[in-house]
Amino acid sequence: MQPKKIIAVVGATGAQGGGLVRAIMADPGGPFTARALTRDVNSAKARALAALGAEVVATDVDDAASLERAFAGAYGAYCVTFFWDHFSAEREIAQARAMAQAAKDNALQHVIWSTFEDTRKLVPLSDDRMPTLQGRFKVAHFDGKAEANAEFTSRNVPTTFLLTSFYWENFINFGAGPQRAPDGTLMLTVPLGNSRLPSMASEDIGKVAYAIFRRGPEFIGKTVGIAGEHLTGTEMAEALSRALGEEVRYNDVPPDVYRGFGFPGADDLGNMFQYNRDFAAEFCGDRDLALTRALDPELQTFDQWLARNADRIPVS
Repeated sequence: MQPKKIIAVVGATGAQGGGLVRAIMADPGGPFTARALTRDVNSAKARALAALGAEVVATDVDDAASLERAFAGAYGAYCVTFFWDHFSAEREIAQARAMAQAAKDNALQHVIWSTFEDTRKLVPLSDDRMPTLQGRFKVAHFDGKAEANAEFTSRNVPTTFLLTSFYWENFINFGAGPQRAPDGTLMLTVPLGNSRLPSMASEDIGKVAYAIFRRGPEFIGKTVGIAGEHLTGTEMAEALSRALGEEVRYNDVPPDVYRGFGFPGADDLGNMFQYNRDFAAEFCGDRDLALTRALDPELQTFDQWLARNADRIPVS
């Protein structure tokens, strides 16, 4: 029997990485096994992955030597950074550089880099439609990842560039769900206009990534954009209303208002939604629903995801 090839999964206790580890371990007859990389191997999420049979390894993405050890002996790696942990695009770029170098040093055969488009191609820094952030970005958590693509290509790392989408778990864990207005009405507040938002369940990102690893060379050097659905704010509010059993209204505020809400990262998210609103044709066009479903035949719709998760959305 052939030994299983190891996929090292960065951020294994996070939304994307956790979905990939579970997808790999749910296919015991498949060619891969998962090495789950996480800062805290004793967390409940890490222990749950170990219970599935994954190898759980303590890894710090800010420590290049730690990544070198974590990638040793692996066939491939899923590389992701988490902007919301520190709010620094420069730090994301540095983390990606360390991952790319570790992938090259260990001669990995396939890396998936979870990235986004560079919004500065359509909204240059001189464009005052949205503020420039952190000195040289428009949507910092997009542009930093896009800039980091070069860390993989310049080292000739065999990479698939995965353009992900807003995930519905943000309604549970990220404070993006409906909020009650002073009059008691539930409001879904997104500065999206009438444009569509590519979105999906984070678990499906992991399943798609697993399918890409399984198909291997076909996707190396390619950019793959994925989403479960492209939904308007009104459609999301209507789906939430059905699932929660209470009317949810779509509250389309101007991006400037959203940026002024004052929570950490509000300026970056305001810019992101404005970019999505103003360039919806390009943004949605880069995220192929048919390809996503071909890679993940179990791809969930928003209604299906809500049927399983509506009771987890905090509504006061």
